[in-house]
Amino acid sequence: MPSDIPHIPESRRRRVLVWLVPLVWTLGLGLWGLSRQDSVWRDEAATWQVAGRSAGEIWAMLANVDAVHGLYYLLMHGLFEVFGASTTTLRLPSVLAVSAAATCVALIGRRLAGFWAGLGGGLTLGLLPAVQFYLQEGRPYALVAAGAGLSTLLLVSLLERGPGRRAWPRWAAYGIAVMVCALLNWLSLLVLPAHAATLGWVRAGRRIWLRWAAYGSGAVAGALPLILFSRRQSEQVSWIPPLTWTMLIGPGILLAVGGLGAWAGRSGRAERKALSVAAVGLPLLAVPQLGLIGLSLVQPLFQDRYVLFSMVGLALLIGAALGAAVRACAPRLPRAAGLVVPGVVGVSVLALLPVELNKRAPASRIDDVLAVAGEVAGLKRDGDAVLFVPAARRDTALVSPGAFAGLADVALAVSPAGSATLKGEEEDPARIRAALLGQRRVLLVTDAEKVAKPPSADRDKAKTAVLREHFAVVADRQLRGRRVTVYERRG
Repeated sequence: MPSDIPHIPESRRRRVLVWLVPLVWTLGLGLWGLSRQDSVWRDEAATWQVAGRSAGEIWAMLANVDAVHGLYYLLMHGLFEVFGASTTTLRLPSVLAVSAAATCVALIGRRLAGFWAGLGGGLTLGLLPAVQFYLQEGRPYALVAAGAGLSTLLLVSLLERGPGRRAWPRWAAYGIAVMVCALLNWLSLLVLPAHAATLGWVRAGRRIWLRWAAYGSGAVAGALPLILFSRRQSEQVSWIPPLTWTMLIGPGILLAVGGLGAWAGRSGRAERKALSVAAVGLPLLAVPQLGLIGLSLVQPLFQDRYVLFSMVGLALLIGAALGAAVRACAPRLPRAAGLVVPGVVGVSVLALLPVELNKRAPASRIDDVLAVAGEVAGLKRDGDAVLFVPAARRDTALVSPGAFAGLADVALAVSPAGSATLKGEEEDPARIRAALLGQRRVLLVTDAEKVAKPPSADRDKAKTAVLREHFAVVADRQLRGRRVTVYERRG
């Protein structure tokens, strides 16, 4: 039998293993501790309570608040309708999305730098601390990362094939992927200047530039109505602090690591025109980070989750460095070369074990709306009233309505669904005061002492003033960032 026959199936196995192993690996990381000890924090509670509304109620709410997340909310509404409301339904889309992104990283790495670069990059993505946080998060940022990985993979395949006549389906898929990401979070459009930097790096031809511009412009045009409309709701991000030098430490470290990865994984080809991992990964890492910093100088917007998709570029660069290490080791220690990537990944898992355990614990988030709901269920009595300070803490009752059954929400005028808002509309301070004075026992749900802020709204000041003046504390529980205090009327 010719000696080259066994090589064919081995090569096919490698082409499958290079993406299948990272896919299964990332799925395993995501499913590990998925419920986070049955905890849900305030951002995820927003997803949960909106997804539980009807499509019409969601659409009405988007006119007032959270239009930027409209597509995601409608997607989660469909999943909740089919599979029911649970932490698994809430978080599994993010697990699948990061797994898909890891698959894209592996395929890009294999195309540009070989099997080990692809395998190393694909295994790395799910281990990055920032990615581990959003790997199990009921929010849209992981889905955006998957879309960015797909659009980058499509661009790489188009650059490799050149401007052929049959390329339009891939260009169309590229434009759709970019547009869908923008509809999930329009700051993901920063992927376009990152891809433009790649085209400039490899000196792409005029036809490639024109097609990229046409389909990229189509994606921007498709998302433009959402961008313009969501700008009317810009007060939603008014809580983001102005950019400071300390905020730049994280991006600076990422860019330094990415630069080292690009240098370590550089190929022997000195041509600037060469399509390489550095040409794809470094712009994908750097441009969104720098772009968000630039936008934050105009309006404070700097939150790392808005450019989580840039971690795809970092994983690509780390994978290229691992591939280079395998090539360097192969001539002298051919048997050991195949252990470089598994060994580095294994050591990384052990080194990052404290991080991995922390991200899967309730303490990794600022609060837990489900834990305090359990406390309310144990402390309440029939006929008691309940107050929320601030009103946004009503999310506890919206996610766990059974725990609040029998309690009178005396401050609420119109429910969140009825008012097409996230937290509902409350009565004016005078009516809240009068309603409280007619109660014997009141349960106050608020933030734990360590994270609580002084009441700022007039309604909240009225609530706390009446409780302080006319009620006495008879029970107080603090758990996982939330607090429930039971008050009884004096005399």
